[in-house]
Amino acid sequence: MFFSPTPSRSRRLQLRFSERKFLLALGDIIAVVISVLIALFVWSLADPARTFSLEFILSESVWFVVLAGLWLLLARANDFYDLRVASSLRKTLRRLLTITAQTWIVYLLVFFVISTRDALPRLFILYYGVASVILIGLWRVWRPALLGWASQPRRTLIVGTDWSAETIIDTMRDFAGDEYDLRGLIGSSEEVGRVIGGVPVLGSAADLMNFVHRDRISELIITKTHSLSGEMFQAIMDAYEQGITVIPMPLLYENITGRVPVEHVDNDWAVVFLPIQTNGSFDPYPFLKRFIDLSLALVGLSAFLITFPFIALAVLLDSRGGIFYAQKRVGLNGCTFSMYKYRSMVADAEAVTGAVFSERGDPRVTRVGRFLRKTRLDELPQVLNILRGDMSVIGPRPERPEHVHRLTQKIPFYRTRLIVRPGLTGWAQVRYDYGSTDEDALIKLQYDLYYIRHSSLLLDVNIILRTVGKVVTMSGV
Repeated sequence: MFFSPTPSRSRRLQLRFSERKFLLALGDIIAVVISVLIALFVWSLADPARTFSLEFILSESVWFVVLAGLWLLLARANDFYDLRVASSLRKTLRRLLTITAQTWIVYLLVFFVISTRDALPRLFILYYGVASVILIGLWRVWRPALLGWASQPRRTLIVGTDWSAETIIDTMRDFAGDEYDLRGLIGSSEEVGRVIGGVPVLGSAADLMNFVHRDRISELIITKTHSLSGEMFQAIMDAYEQGITVIPMPLLYENITGRVPVEHVDNDWAVVFLPIQTNGSFDPYPFLKRFIDLSLALVGLSAFLITFPFIALAVLLDSRGGIFYAQKRVGLNGCTFSMYKYRSMVADAEAVTGAVFSERGDPRVTRVGRFLRKTRLDELPQVLNILRGDMSVIGPRPERPEHVHRLTQKIPFYRTRLIVRPGLTGWAQVRYDYGSTDEDALIKLQYDLYYIRHSSLLLDVNIILRTVGKVVTMSGV
C-alpha cells in the first residue's frame, strides 16, 4: 500500500529498506547452505567410496564459503535484491534461473582451467544447482507468510511540499511502492488540504508530532534541510528524539534508485557528492584498482591482437575509411586525451552536423559497426588507453569536450564526474539504456555520481559482471 488515508492499528515491524534486503539475503544464504548439504549427501550416495558424515562435511566445508560468496556476488549483479524484482514472482524465478546458470558456467570455467580437475566434484555442482533453485524459489514464494510479522510497509511522512517532494513521491511509487505507506505531507498552515502527487498536505509543524503518534510513523523524509523554519526544525528534532528515522530526500532517492538526484541537491551538495571517506586510514582500493586495470588490460590486449586481423578486414571491406577512430575526450581533472575505437560509422560522419550524440538506429553506423557496437568490440582498442593511464576499466564514460562544455552550463555539478578516471564501462552503462539527449545525460550523471560516492572493489566486480552479461547478450548500442 503506497498511500493510506486512514490510520492502521497493526503492530507488525516496519523494517527499513536495507533491513528488508538483508532478510532476503539471509534467507537466500541459509537456502544455499542447506543446498550444499543436500548436494554433499547426494554426492556421497552416488559415490560408494564416500560416507556422509561430519568428517566428510568438514573436509568439503570450503564449498559453503565459495558458493555462498559466489551466490551473493551474482545475486547483486542480477539485481536479485531489488525489491521491485523481489515483489514479482515471474522476475524472481527468471533471475534465479539466470544466477544458477551463471554459477554452472563459472564452475565449468574453473573446472577446465585448473590442472588438478580431480579436486573438483563433477556432478556436485549440478546437485547443488537443482537444490538451490528449489529451496530459494520456495523461500521467495513463501516469504510473505514466513515474514508476516515483519511485512508491514514503513509508515512515512514527507516534510516539504516543493518539487523535491513530488519527485520522491514518484520515485517511491515507481521503485518501492510496496515498501512504504506514505501517510501524507507536512508543510505550512496555508498549504493544508493541497494535494501533491496524489498525496495530501495533512498539517504544519505544529501538527507533526500528532500525526507521528496517530499513525505510528517510522520515518520522516526531509526535502529541504537548509530552508527549515525554527518551528519545523524543533518538531523534527522532537520526532528524532523519540526514535523516528529522519532522512534527507537525496539520500533516500540514492538508496532506492542507485542514483544521486543532482538537480535536487542545492546547498546539501557536500552530503551527497563527496566520496565516502575512510577516516584517514590507508585505503588500498586505488592501488588494487590500478593493478586490476593493468591485469585486465593485458588480457584485453591479447584479445585485441588475436581479433585485430578479422575486425580490421571487416571494417575495411564494409565501408570507406580507416580502421581506427581517435576522438578527443575529457578525462581525469578535465585533461583531454585521444580515445581509440574501431571505426563503426561512415567516414566524416560529423562533417556537416559537428559534435552530436549518436542515436539508437543511427543511420551513420555501418553494418559491421552495428555488430561491433552490439558486442562492444568497437571499444576494444581502449585497452591501450587503460595501459597508458588515460582510462580505467571501471568509471564514468569519458565525454567529448564540446558536450562537457554544454552540459556543464546546463546540468548542476556535471564536472564532478571528472574527479575520477573515466572508464571503459561504468555504473551508468550497466544500469541505464543507451541515451542520446541531454535528459539522458542527466540520468547518467546521477548514476556516475553514485559510483563516485560508493566506489569499491565489490562495486567494480558487480559492474564487470553486468558488463559481461551485456556483451554475451549483445545488448550494446
